[in-house]
Amino acid sequence: MSLFAISDLHVGHAENRAIVDALRPDAAEDWLIVAGDVGEKADGVLRAMEQLADRFSTVVWAPGNHELWTPPADPVQLRGEARYQYLVERLRELGVATPEDPYLQWPGPDGPVVVAPLFVLYDYTFRPEGAHTKEEALAVAHGTGVVCMDEHLLHPDPYPTRDAWCRARLAYTRARLDAVDPALPTVLVNHFPLVRQPTRILRHPEFAQWCGTEATADWHVRYRAAAVVYGHLHIPRAIDVDGVPHLEVSLGYPREWGKRSAPPQGLCRILPAPDSVRRW
Repeated sequence: MSLFAISDLHVGHAENRAIVDALRPDAAEDWLIVAGDVGEKADGVLRAMEQLADRFSTVVWAPGNHELWTPPADPVQLRGEARYQYLVERLRELGVATPEDPYLQWPGPDGPVVVAPLFVLYDYTFRPEGAHTKEEALAVAHGTGVVCMDEHLLHPDPYPTRDAWCRARLAYTRARLDAVDPALPTVLVNHFPLVRQPTRILRHPEFAQWCGTEATADWHVRYRAAAVVYGHLHIPRAIDVDGVPHLEVSLGYPREWGKRSAPPQGLCRILPAPDSVRRW
């Protein structure tokens, strides 16, 4: 059996839906991690996740920022925490494990590994050079015209700000991870990178402030990660941080992967660890 992962399916695009339609396990026992940004509209997210839940033995989901958007055209007009909890409940009905459920143990050949889907958002601490506060970082972004759509579509209700929501999620998630058996390794799954290093190659460094939080910088060590899985940046690759592989498993938009010499990555095997990881 294998533990696979993918993220940033963006099934609002027909080309991406075709790729999702073709995703299949190698064996009936295979697990799948979906690390967020399945789509923007709730019904599209749920249809895609139902497909995958029907095919894989176990599916684990961590939300991306796009699932949390409230687009004007979406019949589901829930915002913030209410939208997140709506998706959690609907995905549970499909048998999908969420960040609100007990962490599952993947029964690998070298012993069990705790698969921990996380939802911790971002807090504007991945700031551009010279920006010392959130306000300064946002001013730089607005000055260059590089502003994430989250500022318009991702509502933090009932929290006053997205970074306040992030702080609440960090406290909740740390408590849950601290309770994991310290004898067990983990696979940490988050839509946003847990460390800042992957954002260093962004074409627009101002965008990094919407890509994570400095508060998770040591989690891969503290929580004994065998691997960290993330998406969001649409730059699929593997990096090593403190001896731990950090794997971006995003599909991304057709305009992005269509320009590459190789076809889209598709599923990335996380465990058993592959001999090599495809890079661009």
